[in-house]
Amino acid sequence: MGASQAEAWRELRAKSGAPANPFMEPEFTLAVGRVRAAARVAVLWEDGQPAGFFPYEQGPLGRGRAIGLGVSDCQGAVLRPGLHVDPRELLRACSLATWEFDNLEAGQQLFERDAEGFGSPVIDVGAGYAAYEELLRAQSPKFLRSTLAKERRLGRQVGDTRFVFDERDPAALRTLIAWKSAQYRRTGRRDRFAQRWISALVRRLHESRADGCSGVLSVLYAGRRPVAAHFGLRSRTVLSCWFPAYEPEFAKYSPGLVLHLRMAEAAAREGIGMLDLGRGDAEYKDALKTGELRVYEGATLRPGARAALYVLGREPVRRAQGFVRDRPQLAARARRTLIRAGRLRGGS
Repeated sequence: MGASQAEAWRELRAKSGAPANPFMEPEFTLAVGRVRAAARVAVLWEDGQPAGFFPYEQGPLGRGRAIGLGVSDCQGAVLRPGLHVDPRELLRACSLATWEFDNLEAGQQLFERDAEGFGSPVIDVGAGYAAYEELLRAQSPKFLRSTLAKERRLGRQVGDTRFVFDERDPAALRTLIAWKSAQYRRTGRRDRFAQRWISALVRRLHESRADGCSGVLSVLYAGRRPVAAHFGLRSRTVLSCWFPAYEPEFAKYSPGLVLHLRMAEAAAREGIGMLDLGRGDAEYKDALKTGELRVYEGATLRPGARAALYVLGREPVRRAQGFVRDRPQLAARARRTLIRAGRLRGGS
């Protein structure tokens, strides 16, 4: 994809009216393309001009996936407003029998009919950090008091706290990756950073300085020690939260929560209006959020034998996941089982 097509992509995206999520910018797709050989972009033409872009990954038997599926937090096509596209014809043109997604952006009518919707929490700091903190005082006064008190205690007992919104030191990124890998193992989940392409993608994006998709590593220090960190992607107006982690030694100070408050403060100062916390249940997201966006999970199918094979292989898993997700007690039991499995795996 050349520079002129990337610029056309940005112009179409700007006209869409959707939040400027960095996962939907051409820089993210280009970065994935450098670490994933299966990455593709279909270009839709109208009167000799690009009218749409459809990023995807092409697998065996015509199985397509959203670009960066597994780590991308916002997915979909970038189309000229009002452009009508038959989704099955689009799949046929891309030699795909299926296209799977798990964080489809709201408003993607091309694919929404094949999907199930979920809430994705966000923090709105468009009115400034002071207004956000005032909202927290009203809706979660105990949470805010406790977090700020722990921040002060961290400074007294460990060392003066210092926050860096955009840390460029590669050593800090290596520390975050090590923390996050340990967290995955500790909680019984698959270590994403054990996959080379994900590690390579994050390191590449950390070096990105594009307006629409720039990697941002935020670090909370106590004294000289990093105690919590987060790596995400930002555009001019949206910070997509991605990989947060902290040093377990300092867990009693809730450094991850302190980090997110300082991120919100710095983001507002930078002119960012929204922090997208990403889909997924977590207590800290419930405490911090001011609202939710809608995202969708599902797959668009083109009728045929290969699509039937996908349904036979994938749908039982999806139904089982939905069954657990819709039953809070069962979901909590599953989380406890994962944590026990992680402890056994780690030998503790």
